[in-house]
Amino acid sequence: MLNRRAALLMLCLALLTSARAGAQGSALKGTPPQSDTSFIDDDGTARVTRVVPMPDTISPEAQAFTAKPMPDTEPPYDLAKDRAQASGWQQNGGEQIRKVYPVSVASDTIAGVPVKIVTPLTIPADKQDRVLINLHGGGFTADWGSMIETIPVANLTQTKVVAVLYSLAPEHPFPAAVNEAVAVYKELLKTYKPQNIGIYGTSAGAILTAEVASGIRKESLPLPAALGIFSGGGDFNHFADSMYMYGLFGLRGPISRWKGKHDTAYTGTTDLKDPVLSPIYADLKGFPPTLFLTSGRDLLLSNTVNLHRAFVNAGVNAQLVVFDGLAHAFWNEWEWPESKEAHHMMADFFDRNLGK
Repeated sequence: MLNRRAALLMLCLALLTSARAGAQGSALKGTPPQSDTSFIDDDGTARVTRVVPMPDTISPEAQAFTAKPMPDTEPPYDLAKDRAQASGWQQNGGEQIRKVYPVSVASDTIAGVPVKIVTPLTIPADKQDRVLINLHGGGFTADWGSMIETIPVANLTQTKVVAVLYSLAPEHPFPAAVNEAVAVYKELLKTYKPQNIGIYGTSAGAILTAEVASGIRKESLPLPAALGIFSGGGDFNHFADSMYMYGLFGLRGPISRWKGKHDTAYTGTTDLKDPVLSPIYADLKGFPPTLFLTSGRDLLLSNTVNLHRAFVNAGVNAQLVVFDGLAHAFWNEWEWPESKEAHHMMADFFDRNLGK
């Protein structure tokens, strides 16, 4: 089975993979720092060294992951290889996770968009009129999540999940993925009431979740009942603080840096403050209840928290949960105790908010 670490690596913010900078020094070479240091430039740039012990608040499984050494540099991004690995991961990883969370999976199209239909083996009568829409992670360039992100949620909520296999960048930049997801939502509105629909995603899919909600409002459609933004964000115009401190594996490995205005594989020629591309600039008043999930060593920690704050300031019923000491999208390591807790949080949130 393809290593799950590779899967977590690819569940990243849009275009992180296309612009990388190695960290200073190597975790595998030289003498490691023995003390904390801090120097602040005149412009406020911090040049720091920190000696950070292993968190004793995380599970043994998470500690083993956190302690595994890795180099500070990585090879150039290979799009074709990434997509081939993602395809294998969805097949092999999906088979493994279905042993823990049994569901059935079928391929289909909705509004001309390819989708996966992930269905619990049993759906109670009071949940048959509900549906969840998943927007998978994978940096907008590959599908690293349509199975891994849907199977636990479908099983635990006893609710059908439609995973949208949206068109990928760089061949299809914004707004292609948003338009396709909105088209699927519009089609599902013919069968399901909006109060029985939820939308969620991880990483790039979490960013898309906020974008799609903004796109739904732009088209004057009824909003869904709930949103799940699991390690995402909503502002392509700013490079948030946590992305300077953490990589996709937290404090170990390389720090991949999105170049913002200089990197347009997903954003294309769109104004970075466009309220659909960057929903933090949208009118968020009246948005549905939203669950934000992130973690203390998540490179998208700041992005997630900033968007959550914007939701709160707009009066949205928005809940934020930050797991201590863990890296980006840790819940894709589905056997960890923290991941099981996170998946139950997701499921409980949708159970509370759908069908009201």
